[in-house]
Amino acid sequence: MIKFKEFLNEKKGNKIVPNCVPEAISDKDKEALYRLTKEADGCWAGFKKIGTKKKGNKIVPNCVPEFKTFKEQLQEATGKNTHMTHIEDQVLYGGVKGAREAIYALRSLRDMLKGSSNSATDVTVKWDGAPAVFAGTDPSDGKFFVAKKGIFNKDPKVYKSEADVRADTSGDLADKLVTAYNELKDIGIEGVIQGDIMFTQKDLSTENIDGESHITFQPNTIVYAIPVGTKLAKTIQKANLGVVFHTTYKGDSFSNMKASFGVNLKGLKTKSSLWYQDAALKDVSGTATFTKKDTEEVNKALSKAGKIFQKISGTTLRQIEGNPQLAQKLEQFNNTLVRKGQRISSTTKHVNDLIAWFDKNFAKEADKRKSDKGKQAIAAKQKEVMSFFSKNNRKNLDLIYQLQNAIVDAKLLTIKKLDRVKQMGTFVRTRNGFKVTGSEGFVAIDHSTDGAVKLVDRLEFSTNNFSPNVIKGWER
Repeated sequence: MIKFKEFLNEKKGNKIVPNCVPEAISDKDKEALYRLTKEADGCWAGFKKIGTKKKGNKIVPNCVPEFKTFKEQLQEATGKNTHMTHIEDQVLYGGVKGAREAIYALRSLRDMLKGSSNSATDVTVKWDGAPAVFAGTDPSDGKFFVAKKGIFNKDPKVYKSEADVRADTSGDLADKLVTAYNELKDIGIEGVIQGDIMFTQKDLSTENIDGESHITFQPNTIVYAIPVGTKLAKTIQKANLGVVFHTTYKGDSFSNMKASFGVNLKGLKTKSSLWYQDAALKDVSGTATFTKKDTEEVNKALSKAGKIFQKISGTTLRQIEGNPQLAQKLEQFNNTLVRKGQRISSTTKHVNDLIAWFDKNFAKEADKRKSDKGKQAIAAKQKEVMSFFSKNNRKNLDLIYQLQNAIVDAKLLTIKKLDRVKQMGTFVRTRNGFKVTGSEGFVAIDHSTDGAVKLVDRLEFSTNNFSPNVIKGWER
C-alpha cells in the first residue's frame, strides 16, 4: 500500500488543496503515482495519446508511455555512457514526467542536506579530468586492456600492451595510456569501468596559493590543489597515476555492454604508485547540512516551481518532448545566454527573442540557396517548424522558462552546499593568479527510478571555459 504525504498544492474545484504523493517512489509506487491524474487528452499522467483505438464498442485514446528513464535511454544507445541532461533541461527533453522528476530530485537533495532523507538518491562529483580511460577485462579473451572512447567502435580499439598503445596513439595521450596500462593491469579490475585520468607524475607541480604551498594538477580547466605536507598530498606525490572512476559496463561483448552509474572499487588492490577513487561524494553531513534558512530558500524555489508546473499544458510539454530537434534548438538558444554569463531575466522577451532567432537562422539558410527550389524548401521547413509557436504554445513556453528559472534557483542553492564537501581545493588559473572556483558539478542519481541528472553552475562553468583570462591546462 502506498503511503502519501503533501507535495505542493493543487486546485480542486474552487479550492486549493494539498497535492499528495507517495512518500517513497519505488518502481511499483511510481507506476501507481502516474495513474493518479488524467490529462486533458484522456490519458493518465505519464502517458501520451498516439491516435485512437477501439475498446469494445467505443473509440478511446491510444495511450503509450511518454518518457523513458535514463537507464532505458542508455540501453537504447547500446548501453554506452551517453550525454547527461542538465536538471533544468529535463523540462525540455522529458516532458511532463521529466519536469516532475527534476522537482523530485531537488526535493530529495534538499531532504538529504537537511538530514531527513529516506530516499535512494546518491550524489557523485564531476571531476574535470582528461583523457577518459576505460579499463578491465575483454570478455572475448579474458585479457586486461585499457582504451579510450574507441572501445565502442564497430571495430573496438583496445590496448593489451604498451606496444598496442604506441601503435595507435602518440605524444602525451600515449604516455598517459601506457602509464594507465601499467598501473591498472594488476589491481584486479573485473568487468569494465570508466574513469578520467587526473594526473600522471609529470603533471604534478608545487605552487604557492594564497601564501601556502600546494601540490597541484590541472588536466583541463580546473586546478586541483592540496596543501603540502597533508596525508593526501603525500599520497599523490608518490603516485605515477591518479584516476577517478565513475561508470561500470557489463556485457558479453563490447557491442552489447550496458552502462550503469557508479563503480564498486572494493577488493581492488592498492599500491603507492597509484591513486584512485570513485566519484561518490564522500560526506554530506556537517559542513554540507542545510540550515533552517537554507531549507526555507530551497522550499520557496521548489514551491514556485510546483505552482508554475501545474499551469503548463501537458500538450505543449509533450510536443517538445516528442520533437528532439526542437528541444535541442530550445536548449541551444538558452545556451546563447549562458555563454554570455547571463540568465533569462524576462521570460516573455526570451520567447520573442527565440522566435526572432529561428526566423534569422532560416533567413540565413535561404540566402545560401541559389535556386528557387532550394529557397522554397527552406520556406516549407520554416513553415513546418514555426507552426509550433502558436499563441497557446508561446504562453506555455513563457511558463516553461519560468519553471526552468525556479529549478535553477533551487539547483544553485544545492550546489553551493554540496561544494563545501571537498577533498581538495579547486581553482582556475588566471593571468592575474589563482581564483577560487567550484567543482565542475555534481550528478544526482535516483536508484529507485534509474534517473540521473547533472547539477552544474552553468554561468560559472561558461565563464571559466570561455574567458580569455582563464588559462587552461593544455595552454600552459
